[in-house]
Amino acid sequence: MKIEKIRKDSFVVIGKEGSTLDGEGFIQRLWQDANTHFDEIADLAKKEESGNLVGIWGAMTDFSRSFKPWDDFNRGLYLAGAECRDDAEAPEGWVKWVIPGYEFLVVEHENDQTFAEMLKYMGENNLSLAGAVNDFTDPKTGKKLYLFPDP
Repeated sequence: MKIEKIRKDSFVVIGKEGSTLDGEGFIQRLWQDANTHFDEIADLAKKEESGNLVGIWGAMTDFSRSFKPWDDFNRGLYLAGAECRDDAEAPEGWVKWVIPGYEFLVVEHENDQTFAEMLKYMGENNLSLAGAVNDFTDPKTGKKLYLFPDP
């Protein structure tokens, strides 16, 4: 497991919001909704000079919306969306989150154990989460990464 440390300033994600209270498969339903209606936010999404999107995010927060980790890592809010311009306003049916800036520990999703292995690594190295873990998909490579906020 290769771990990289990066610093990312506060950023905006506009997406479709749901909750673990919405039941089994809610994240997949959010992504289906977001992908089906992406044209509604396409002009708000941040793009590189080449025209590629900067990032696709599965952003998470606790129910207090303070961007703390999910309760027991299985209860909280999820936003399926794209990184957008800071001044962008969410269209009707979409939600805007301003994700706090952190120093993140980044690890590529290799298998279903990656998340648990990263939490174990953090525990073994006396590291604690400063906030909720976010999923990031790099549009250039299609790779899914986990970003673990490090205090």
